[in-house]
Parts: sequence; C-alpha cells; structure tokens
Amino acid sequence: MIRKIGIHLVCQKNGGGLLRYVVIDLETTGNSPAKSGKIIEIGMVIIENEKIKETKTTLFNPNQSIPPFISNLTGIDNEEVKDAPLFMDKAEKISQILQDSYIIAHNAKFDVGFLNMELTSNGYPELKNPVLDTVELSRILFPSISSYKLSHLAEHFKLHHDDPHRALSDAYVTAKLFFKLKEKLDHLPYETLYKLKNLEDKLQSDLAAILDNRLEELAFREHPDKQIKHYQGLAFRISEKETQTQAQIDRSFGAYLDDIYQEQGALSKAFSSYEPREGQRHMSEIIYDAFSAKKHAFIEAGTGTGKSLAYLLPAVYQAINHQERIIISTYTTQLQSQLLEEEIPLLKRVIDIPVQVALMKGKNHYLNLEKFLYELDYGSKDNYDFVLTKAILLVWITETETGDIDEIQLPAGGYIFFQKVSADVEKTIDPKSPWFHHSYYQLARRRAQKADIVITNHALLCTDMFNDYAFLPSYQKVLIDEAHHFEETASHHYGLKLDYIQMQFTCNYLGTADEEKQFNTVLKASDRRHRQKLADRWNAAIKEAKYDIDELFHHIERFVRAQQKNDKATSDLGRVQYRIKPQTYQQDAWQLAQDMAARLRMHFQKLLDVLFQLIDDDSLDNGDEKQFLENIGQMQGILEKYIEDLKVMFQEQNEVALIKWVEVDLKGKHHSVFLYSEPSNIAPILANEFFSKKESVIFTSATLTMGSSFQFIKERLGVTEQDLLTEQIASPFQYDKQVQLLIPTDFPDIRYGNIDDFVYAVCEAILSLAEVTSGRMLVLFTSYDMLRKANDLLKEMMTEQQYVIIAQGVTSGSRSRLKKNFQSYDQAILLGTSSFWEGVDIPGEDLSALVMARLPFQPPNHPVFEAKSHQLKEEGKNPFMDLSLPQAVIKFKQGFGRLIRSSNDRGIVFICDGRIKTAKYGKYFLESIPEVPVHYESTRYLMSHAENWFHQ
Repeated sequence: MIRKIGIHLVCQKNGGGLLRYVVIDLETTGNSPAKSGKIIEIGMVIIENEKIKETKTTLFNPNQSIPPFISNLTGIDNEEVKDAPLFMDKAEKISQILQDSYIIAHNAKFDVGFLNMELTSNGYPELKNPVLDTVELSRILFPSISSYKLSHLAEHFKLHHDDPHRALSDAYVTAKLFFKLKEKLDHLPYETLYKLKNLEDKLQSDLAAILDNRLEELAFREHPDKQIKHYQGLAFRISEKETQTQAQIDRSFGAYLDDIYQEQGALSKAFSSYEPREGQRHMSEIIYDAFSAKKHAFIEAGTGTGKSLAYLLPAVYQAINHQERIIISTYTTQLQSQLLEEEIPLLKRVIDIPVQVALMKGKNHYLNLEKFLYELDYGSKDNYDFVLTKAILLVWITETETGDIDEIQLPAGGYIFFQKVSADVEKTIDPKSPWFHHSYYQLARRRAQKADIVITNHALLCTDMFNDYAFLPSYQKVLIDEAHHFEETASHHYGLKLDYIQMQFTCNYLGTADEEKQFNTVLKASDRRHRQKLADRWNAAIKEAKYDIDELFHHIERFVRAQQKNDKATSDLGRVQYRIKPQTYQQDAWQLAQDMAARLRMHFQKLLDVLFQLIDDDSLDNGDEKQFLENIGQMQGILEKYIEDLKVMFQEQNEVALIKWVEVDLKGKHHSVFLYSEPSNIAPILANEFFSKKESVIFTSATLTMGSSFQFIKERLGVTEQDLLTEQIASPFQYDKQVQLLIPTDFPDIRYGNIDDFVYAVCEAILSLAEVTSGRMLVLFTSYDMLRKANDLLKEMMTEQQYVIIAQGVTSGSRSRLKKNFQSYDQAILLGTSSFWEGVDIPGEDLSALVMARLPFQPPNHPVFEAKSHQLKEEGKNPFMDLSLPQAVIKFKQGFGRLIRSSNDRGIVFICDGRIKTAKYGKYFLESIPEVPVHYESTRYLMSHAENWFHQ
C-alpha cells in the first residue's frame, strides 16, 4: 500500500484556496521495477484552480531492449528511444514539478512505485506526496460501472482518448476522469462524506484534506436531493413506488396477440426491421392454453424464437385479466436482471397496459442498513478489501433503490464482508422498528406482493418450495425459463453444502466475549457473576468449535488425498471429488470424522444454550443490551442449521436417499474442502412438493428434448403425462446457410491412451482454424485437465503472440469477465469447460468459430453421475441410454447454440470427437441440432473448405 502521511503538512493550497494536482502516467519495459523494469515514457498533467494548466511528456532511454510486446502495445521501440535522455537527466525536474502537489494516477501504486525506484536509485529522495488513485476512487464513487480500466472509463464518460497506452494521452484522460470523480464527490451528502472520512486512513487515496474542505462547506446545509433519507448518521436512498391502478384488457387473447404480432402491430411499429416469427406467437398461444386449462407444459423453443417476449405476453394477460400473480423464474440472477432491464422495457413498448413487475432475490442479495451501520461504527478496519467495500457501499446506498448487491462490483474480499451485512443475517425485524421501513429486503417483498409479475431465480424458487413457500408471495402459475437447469438446482437446494471457510467465518463473526464490546455491555447487568459464567462458557465453546472445524476439515482433506486414484474424479474447477459410498462409513478414518463432527455439533449446541439463556433473561432492559441480543439471536438459525447439516452429512442413513461427496482444491489455500449432498432422485419430491400444489408450471428452454422426445426431462422432474402439454418450436435461423459443421477423420483415438497426441491434434486444428477466422474462437472442453494442457501447448506452438489465449481456471476472472476480455481483443481464443457450454452469449463477428474437443459426456466417476448410474442399474435400466446420453445430447445442443445468436451470424463448428460419426449413438447428437452441412473429411481438406466458405 502507498504510504499515508499528513496531507495538510505536505500539500499546500495555491492561490484561491484550491489544491494543486499533478496527474502522471508511465510507460515501462515491464510490470515491476524490482525485476529490472524501466520507465520509457512519462506524461504529466498539472491541474491548478480546478483547470488543466499545462502538460509535459518525455521519452527515456532505458539502457535495455524494449520487449516486442511493449512495443506492440505502446508503439515505442528501441529506435525511438536510442537518443532519448536517461531518467537521471530528468529526475530533478520531475521532482520539482511534483513538489507540493497531489500525485494522481490510474493504479497509483504502480506509477508511484516505479518513480520512487528510479528516483532513489539515482540518489533522489523518495516521493512523500499525498496520492489519489483514480482506480480506487472510481470503484468507490461509481460502483455500478462494470470495468475500471482507463479505456473503459473513458468510453463510459465519453472522454476523448487520442492515443491509448501512450503516457501523455493516458495522463490527460486520467485528469479528465479526476474532474468527474471530484464532481461526484462534491454531490455526496454530509453523512456519507463524514463516514468516508472515518475510513480514509486505510484507503490508498489521501482524501483527508479534500473531505475536510467539503465537510466544512456542507456544514449546516441540507442535501438538495429530497429522495435521500437521513437516519442515525447514515444517508441512503430508499422509496416505495406508488402502485398503478389495476387495468383490464378489454379484448380476447387472440385479438390482444393480433395487436402485437401482426404486420402493422405494436412490434412492427417498435422495430423498423421487424419480421413476424410464427414460432413466437405459437409459443404465446400454447402458454395461454396451459394457463387456461390449468395444465403443466414443456416448450422447447429454438434459438431466435424470442421466447422471453413470447412468455411475457400471456403472463401479463393472465395476471391482469384474471387478477393473479405470475412467477417467472430464470436460472441466474444475471438473467433476472436482463429480463428486468431489457425484456420488460421492450414489453412496455409494445403493450398499452400498465403492469407491475417486481424482482425478487434471496436475502443474501440485499444490504441490511442496520448491520452495515454497526460495521461502520464498530467493525474492524484492518482488512483493505473490507474498508474499500464499506466505502463503495456508502456511496452506493445514496443511489440504489433496491439494495441488490448484484448492481455493483465489489473487490474479492468484499463479498466476504457483505455476508456480515446482508439481509441474510437478519432473523426477524420488528415491524415497529424504523429499520423495518428502511429494509431493502422488506421493500422487495412489499413490491413483490403488489406486483402482477414477479421475476425470480431457480435458487429462490426452490428455497421457497422447500421452506413451505415462505419467501415468495403466493402464486399458482409459474414460468420456468432455462428449464434444463431446474432438476440440478432443485437437487442442490434440497441438499446441503458445508465448507471450512464459511464455518470459520461464522465463528469469527460471533467472536468471543472479550472481543465483542456488546457482550461486555451485557456483563454490566445485575447478576454480573452469572453473566461472567455465561461469557466463559461462550468463549470456551467458540474456541473449541474453531479448533474442531480445523481438525475435521484437515482430517477430511487427508482422507481424500489418501484414497486410491480411481476413486477420485476432478471437477471442471480442478477440484478433486470423492463420493462417500456406503462402505466409506465402515472405514476407520471416516468413523473418526463422524466422531469429530459429533463433537463439533456438541460445541455448536453449547453456543445455542448460551444464546437461549441470554435471550430469555428478563433483566436485560438496556437498549444496547437488547440490540446485542438481537444481533446474536440472528445467529441461532445458522447454528441450528449447522447442527442439522452435520448430522445429515455424517450419518449413514437418511429419510431421503442422498448422494454425498467431498471436493478438495489441492492447489488452493489450506483446508479448501467442501462437503455436499443432494437427493439421488428429486422427481418424487418435486411431484409432491411442487407439481401437485401448483395449477400450471411452464418449462421452457432451447434444449429440453433428445430425439424430439421430452421423455428424459419428464422422468427427471417427475411430471406425469396427465394434464401435460408439450411443444417443439423450431429456430427461425437459416442454419443450413449460416453454419458449416466439420468433423476430422484423422484425429488420434483417445480411447487407446493417446491423450497427448489427441490434445496436440486439437491444438493444431485450433491454430489452423484461427488463421481462417482471425481468432474469434470459443473452444469447449469436457475436463479442466485437457483445457490446461491445451492452454500450455497452444502458447508453446505459437511462434509469436499471434493470438491472446484466455483460459477458464488459468486466466483470472469470472466467466463474464473472461468473456468481456475475449471480446475486447481482435484476435483471441477463449478456452472453457463445463459452465462455458451454455449461457455465454457472444453475438456477431466477435465469435466466428466453435470447437468442441470432446462430446460432453459426464465423467463416469463424477460423484452424482456415478451414484445415479448405480441406482438405474439396480432398477434394471441402462445408465448410458437413460442418463449419460440424454445429458450429453442436451449439453451438446447448448454448446452448439453458442455460435449462432442472430440471423446475421455465420460460423464454423469443428468437432474433434469422431464418435459423433463412428459410434451408434452419434446420430442422436446430429439429429438434436438443426440441419446443417456436415463435412467428415481429413483435417487438411476441412481447413481448405473452411477458408473457401468463410471468405466467400
């Protein structure tokens, strides 16, 4: 972290009482001065009186060769700097320019670190200026922006960027960005700035003087924004939207669709290039028929059908004309947001009917303001990520109307902090408390209760289902999009997950009596001796629980490592997986784990006993004490769940047959151990808990069938033929003209142990095809191990940095971040495993080729697949035909769907796995996708054909 010093002693105000700033940017030969990195260019922008006064720039001769990558990035080569001055020639001048000024930089730690290294190595003192980091300030002041790269911020704020990756251009844009940041800072409420001032000493930016000046200006002034609430020293935005008058659609459903879908209808008026899609209207009609007849339905809608609008239209008609709430569930919270931010505005453009739509997520997505205020005032400030997160949230709550954390980007550790302040920690809120009316979660619930349409996700839908429908407002009709994920999600939420980090986090959050100020407050009550005994018991139980958690998970990690190689599988994240089979319970090592788990349950029970005694104590009249008891009481549910989950996980027999397994990240931090369980068959549970209780459940997805049959999905979900509608709607895209499917005949057969030869052939094909498509390629693998090998080999095989290789699990970042990085480069290749086979939408020219290394069969030793296969065998069924093949076909269809996302897309699908043509079951894969030209030839022929077709 950059050294913090007293700003008022270093940075003087110039004439007019304003501060002087110097914005700097460096271009260097490497990323670290400690590894012989040298400055090759500096750009400086001087700001005085809130205006840019002058700019300065110079090149430097680094006395070493500039790497080609740096030359390609910056345009600065060895020839250009050979006559440039050395840094030592300009060091004194640079120091003079920076004197008595703030230093501003984008990622200041990098620039200031390089400058200090160069200055001190040339005999000049280290810079001790106050520093402002525009990366950090952008994260705090504009938390909803998706990327904080300078180029992305420049694009967001429409700042002209003449020459990216040249020092003066970058410094100039950073200066313009600083003005935007300063303007935002000046519009924040007094309470927000005051709380930021309390965090400032742990931030990298020296904001103290700037905040003091602004606080002095704002003293005794009201904030002009009347939507901002002020309560207990916290400023935040929270408001109830007025409910619209209930409307009525005064025409039949057919006439309603005519007004929207016909040639001169609302859609054609909204879009000049609108073309009617027969399948879209047909889907709307099927859904309304199912609603009217109170039937369930499966609808497979091909890519491009426009299924979101197709199901929203009948949902709105049903909700308004029949005055009943319709639930729409998607797979992820991101898809929820897409529906709300893109599809609902489109819907409102094409219908002239007021409709109330609400978004509902689980408690863990919403900020709890009361808990946040407590953490601001009493929480630790030692962790930089926590402090940065507090600062981000302080600004965000003055803007958000939902309190939904998915609106913003937090640092990695920020999501750990958010667990402490999310609505998930609240057990109950007294409706009479002001915090009840200032609760984002309660606000979301109230909006959902008033809504015609409630958009949620599969996770909350299943949580609601398995908790007696306590979380969502009541409903009888539900639309489930991306329905091929529903079985998996329901199984996860009926099952459990236990992990070391979360359990230790719980204990750390509870703390000990000595560490918790509130616990010491309790000790001031009348019977101090009794309270001290409780405190001692509390401390002992916490200490013993933390010790036993450590011992239990360490023991399980050693146990998994010791198992025979063929008993373990590997997840797509690279974790080792081990299924806990019936015979596992007979092993001495696992019996020891059971004993440890029983002891841990006992310590959690001791904690509960102390909580019960404290909560039941009538002598606690002090408000602080009651607040403390409320805070601790909220942990009761978590402790009770841990006790129950440990019992389920470590006992051999359960009421419902469960699959149990362990995952260990051997390359992760110590104790990266996760315990899972889920039912071996969720179908009867869903039949009893869901389908029999709801009038109409509509499942839709682009991939629900195998061989034009819904049989597989019906059996997996437990839906009976009675009262069921099914429909397949073909894609409107012209796949025969938009896609070429290529299958090589000359690849090594991986079945005979030629894994290295096979991977080499895959990589050769990838690079050859990349020459045709200029990169822009997504490569899908079925194992992380093969992906990693291909990543390493591709980098070896490239004679120069022809393509940027972005690999899941190797390149850092989330799936969405990897996708954005891929789209930001002209010539890039994206390597992905399991989760990249679907939900990755890369339309247009950004994606021109799709490579599938292997057909996506589940590894036979995957814990869940292995257990379900064993169960099918016992039932006299064929695990391959009844489970493995249907799952693989559906996933194959999802992977195929990544390429063509619009009617203008064109591309090549290259399948390295010859089984699609040589195996008897291969036909199921080819029959599952639209008819496309299939070429089964030598790799050389395929590449020649690809080039001719692609460039025709």
